Amino acid sequence: MATRDLIDENWRFSRPTSDQLWLIVALCVGTAVYLSYLSTHSHPAYEGGLYLQIAEEIRTGGYALPERIPYYLDGGIPFAYPPLVFYCIAAVVDLTGVDPVWLELYVPGVVSVCYLIPYYYVAKELLGRSKLAGIATIFFAVTPQVLRWHISAGGIVRSVAVLFTMVGLYAGIKLFREMDRRWVLPAALLFTLTLLSHPVYTVFFAGSYLLLYAYYDRSVRGLLVGALIPLTALIGASPWLLQIAQTHGLEIFMTASGTHTGLFGGFERLRSKLIYPLWGSTIIVPFFVTAFAGGIYAIGKRRYFLPLWMVLSAYVIGKQRFTFVAGSMLAAIIIVEVIAPSIAEIDLELPIPVLTSPQRLFSAVFAFCVVAGAISTGVAFAGSELNTNYHDSATQPQTVDEQDLVASKWIANNTERNETFVVMSDAAEWIPYYAERTVVLSPWGAEWTTTGGYYTEYELFRDLASCRDLDCVTVLLNTADRHPDYLYVSREAYTVHGNEHSGRTQLVGELRTADTYEQVYTNPGVAIFKRTDQESTS
Repeated sequence: MATRDLIDENWRFSRPTSDQLWLIVALCVGTAVYLSYLSTHSHPAYEGGLYLQIAEEIRTGGYALPERIPYYLDGGIPFAYPPLVFYCIAAVVDLTGVDPVWLELYVPGVVSVCYLIPYYYVAKELLGRSKLAGIATIFFAVTPQVLRWHISAGGIVRSVAVLFTMVGLYAGIKLFREMDRRWVLPAALLFTLTLLSHPVYTVFFAGSYLLLYAYYDRSVRGLLVGALIPLTALIGASPWLLQIAQTHGLEIFMTASGTHTGLFGGFERLRSKLIYPLWGSTIIVPFFVTAFAGGIYAIGKRRYFLPLWMVLSAYVIGKQRFTFVAGSMLAAIIIVEVIAPSIAEIDLELPIPVLTSPQRLFSAVFAFCVVAGAISTGVAFAGSELNTNYHDSATQPQTVDEQDLVASKWIANNTERNETFVVMSDAAEWIPYYAERTVVLSPWGAEWTTTGGYYTEYELFRDLASCRDLDCVTVLLNTADRHPDYLYVSREAYTVHGNEHSGRTQLVGELRTADTYEQVYTNPGVAIFKRTDQESTS
């Protein structure tokens, strides 16, 4: 009898808590998404070459902050990015000798799984129940608009910023809602780390803190304590900020803040980020529907914080990945508190005598199917098994392939270092890093030049990379006064801003017969043409 009591006591001691069980489930879902991505990608998705070039400049420059990053636009682009992650990449490469591209393939997914842990505890604080927090975390782990930016190549910076932000939000809840001033120092440290990682996540962090203060605290003491956090962060980041001010002037940050749709945006932003997605036919529509339905329900219950957080995130920043920080929590609310109980109340005549409550079973199964459907969507999205409504593009595209890598090696070995290129696909972001040659057309990094210059560069790249004939290319290059030594043309399917296009047989054929171009290299996926007219800059 004593032995049985001891066994029972040990079982009670070691049995996982509800929090642990839900967190394990969420982490398993995040891991499944990550493994799906790795199983279908031999190269990081989307763009990340510029980030690796920045780390390389830091590493080869003795870990001093570089003034400019070469190969992206004539003369390079000003360096004003928050430097923390780039220094980490440089240090890891120096210490281990690992291929930086390998880091961009594997690290974002690992960190994307890790940031689910603090997200769960933020959700638990705001929702109050393990079940709600667990389902919210699952939704956050699989929402396509979150995954796109965090497990792809650029996620090596963004996912780290999310991790700092989520831990910081937990500290902010403790600080402003529970008024526990012991969290001031951790909050200040995390805000500093976010500031040194990514500017947009810094804005989200700061805006969330302002909302936490306004909703839960509103005391003078809370205001003073809250003010210490950005002040401490500015002091901690001062070596970087002072050098940027001395080299480029602090106005460079205002220039960048006006790009990528800028901050705020009026009613049009609310329509584009909160209304238009509901009328599309894309895979993200169900995620918006459940989040917004949860928001309406929460408002009806006078639970205003999460709906406010979701709407303000969409309005101020205009990036849908931030909308779903609160949106995933609201989706969990509508599933657990409305959909499942409503189905359970239906009077069903189910001939299952062994079940005392078939309605509740049906309710649970339906809720499970909704969550399982979301998980399946996230896993398929990460694994490029879904199409968007843009040119039937595969999700999470690899914007360079083996043919691009081979072409890059040819460029590095057979062209002069001062010769320039126009690359007519999203490979334009990677070719400068791989080939160490300048592209004279690049929206990547152009946000640090001028606000208007960024939008000009963005639109010119989109239009030129979409050209299907030589007349289109000639007119756009001459109008924009761009005179590259070489044109780099994709012969097979390629992407422009992530949207897939078919190969350009007509353009390649016209370039081969044109007097002003000479084909100097070709492989099954790429053709490179050297300009032979006198406008060439070589």
